[in-house]
Amino acid sequence: MSNETFGSDMSAKPFGGRLRVAMDTRGPLCVGIDPHAHLLDAWGLPDTAEGLASFTYGVVDALADRVAVFKPQSAFFERFGSAGIAVLEQATIRLREAGALVIIDAKRGDIGTTMAGYASAYLAEKGPLACDALTVSPYLGFGSLQPAIDEAREAGAGLFVLALTSNPEGPQFQSARTADGPTVAGAVLDGLRALNADADGLGSFGAVVGATISSTDENLDINGPLLAPGLGAQGGTAEGLTEVFGSAVRNVVPSSSREILGAGPDATALQDAAARTNDAYRTVLGY
Repeated sequence: MSNETFGSDMSAKPFGGRLRVAMDTRGPLCVGIDPHAHLLDAWGLPDTAEGLASFTYGVVDALADRVAVFKPQSAFFERFGSAGIAVLEQATIRLREAGALVIIDAKRGDIGTTMAGYASAYLAEKGPLACDALTVSPYLGFGSLQPAIDEAREAGAGLFVLALTSNPEGPQFQSARTADGPTVAGAVLDGLRALNADADGLGSFGAVVGATISSTDENLDINGPLLAPGLGAQGGTAEGLTEVFGSAVRNVVPSSSREILGAGPDATALQDAAARTNDAYRTVLGY
């Protein structure tokens, strides 16, 4: 356990630098906070905003000072309206005060002032949902992300851009060829590589690459973090990360949700599940 803080001051060091230190200190594990209705039920909680709060704060209280990174899935909070968003906001504050980094998984994507509005909400240092990094979608064109890129640079925050997702529908877009020749996913990775080119250490602009894609011919060495969902219950394994990510495996942020959350609501059981999973990723990723 470490009491060192990585997420409370976004301007102290760029996100990539804080992420590297956090993973070196606490291990690479990212715990996804995905309050599915069936998980609330498994914890003996009602599928209500109150049940959501009990579930979320139970995870926060058990793990916030032990795990480097958390990834709350915004959809499962949004489904309860303003009461659910209030839980997400409070959980983000508590996690960051305990020294963890928070990636809000909202997959926002739009153009112009609308994208700037999303960026202001999630990435601005004093934004209402200020987090350390945000997942975003590039499918209105990589240039549409510019307002979020600018806000992230100013605040010392980061972005994770959808690149190679593991859902079966993904290749229809991601494997399509652009007019210049590379695949759409390759063009996204090229854009991220350019953003990270002048980074001192790990860059702050990362890609989302599913842990269950088996392998890829794309160059994943973007000098930035690679968020890898799909581990645990979705079929991805710690051992399989090397096959997928190759020489870039040291920059992987392995995200697991149900594998850990299913151990609750007992705090000790949650801590034991997180520790076991973290140790497995430490070994594979070389921590």
